[in-house]
Amino acid sequence: MPKNIIIFASGTGTNAENICKVFTHHPHIQVQALFCNNPNAGVLDKMKPLGIPIHLFNRSDFANEASFLKLIQQYKPDLIVLAGFLWLIPPYLVNAFPRKIINIHPALLPKFGGKGMYGHHVHEAVLAAKEKEHGITIHFVTDKYDEGPPIFQARFDVNATDNIATISHKISVLEMQYFPEAIRRVLGA
Repeated sequence: MPKNIIIFASGTGTNAENICKVFTHHPHIQVQALFCNNPNAGVLDKMKPLGIPIHLFNRSDFANEASFLKLIQQYKPDLIVLAGFLWLIPPYLVNAFPRKIINIHPALLPKFGGKGMYGHHVHEAVLAAKEKEHGITIHFVTDKYDEGPPIFQARFDVNATDNIATISHKISVLEMQYFPEAIRRVLGA
């Protein structure tokens, strides 16, 4: 029986699109829906040609535990994947799906995590701190930003010539390669 995943995203959707394409013809994993909190997010245009059902929601919808859970549960998710989703996951959702929500973070947690630490903000902080290495962390989600147990980390050396653009590219390469692998591993598929 296939494992169902739903994706939460707020931004451009590069990871969400990659995940959908990787699992398009997978015999055991199916992307059932995209949940998005940003009506102007690039992910919406990326999902349309893939035929993935899209649910736009606002803070009020997200806070309505009964109706939001019902909306999610119709897809019978075995895993909820946060792929560039910027809101804190509320306790009711974490409790309803214990160890079934994962996130990817563009840093080697516990360094450079927390509220406001996403995208270029993380990379700027890494460069300002003169870190020697950088990378990604895939972790289980709790009701606190970036504090869930890690599943996987991948790293690279930060060179003297690196800047925001080169670091962003290196992070993207790691995300494209390892996020689908981590999803497979967590689902045992």
